[in-house]
Amino acid sequence: MPARPRITGRPVMITGAASGIGRGLARRLSRFGSPVAIADVDEAGLKETAASLSGRVLTRVLDVRDAEDQQRFAGEVRDWLTAPLAAVFNNAGVAVTSSVLDTVPEDDDWLWDINFHGVVNGTRAFLPLLVEQDEGVIVNTSSVYGLVGIPHQSAYCAAKFAIRGFTDALRQELRGTGVHAVTVHPGGITTNIARNARVRKDPQGLGRTKEQMAAEFEAVTMTSPERAAEIIHKGVERGKARILVGPDAYVFDALARIAPTHYYDVLARVLALLPGQKGARQGAPQSVRTEAV
Repeated sequence: MPARPRITGRPVMITGAASGIGRGLARRLSRFGSPVAIADVDEAGLKETAASLSGRVLTRVLDVRDAEDQQRFAGEVRDWLTAPLAAVFNNAGVAVTSSVLDTVPEDDDWLWDINFHGVVNGTRAFLPLLVEQDEGVIVNTSSVYGLVGIPHQSAYCAAKFAIRGFTDALRQELRGTGVHAVTVHPGGITTNIARNARVRKDPQGLGRTKEQMAAEFEAVTMTSPERAAEIIHKGVERGKARILVGPDAYVFDALARIAPTHYYDVLARVLALLPGQKGARQGAPQSVRTEAV
């Protein structure tokens, strides 16, 4: 049986670290003694995260869409290390809310380039280092929307399903080595992803503003970034290949298995009973917008 990855107290790299799950991971792992290399396109948020860390830190403003810059960053991390790199958390992500009929292609391309290609770029940049070490773990953030398809989240679902498939394939390629590949599936996490999403109009036709939809999401999220970081940290060290984050993630996973083509009928009925979900039967349930950042 392969050895479980040990990351506590060892160097890690985290993208999307300016907020949300990425910031939660940086703070938790730094508190447990890990030197932390953190990256994000949000320079101000990245500085806030760095200032809150207790240990050694390397910061880098990084657009994960830029494959060449990811390679340069991997080289900088290699030079910064004083011990083998224990984990690479490809976590940066964004959201778009739209029906397929009303899709603005540039919005979907923006999401796809960050959510999927950003993960691929990060994996390709850091995998050679881990393989050379013959140890370490690649942790790629998918979503519960990488388990089921949800109306008005077609681009997000497509990217998160793609991360799941990409990481599953990588895991099989790494069999027999000391390197592991892990997929993370967060449910509703209390972060700013909904407020930073691209939303051209209310896809359910209810006339809600972007701020109103974000507030509905935030009112019913079940997991804090700190709790998400704890679940991910413990899951990696327990040797899990797939980590479900939050009670709602377990619901999605069960529904996908039990009712693979009718899960949304069940989900819509449940969500319609929650405050602020009167429109759940008509379209995407705002209460379960997932967090990738």
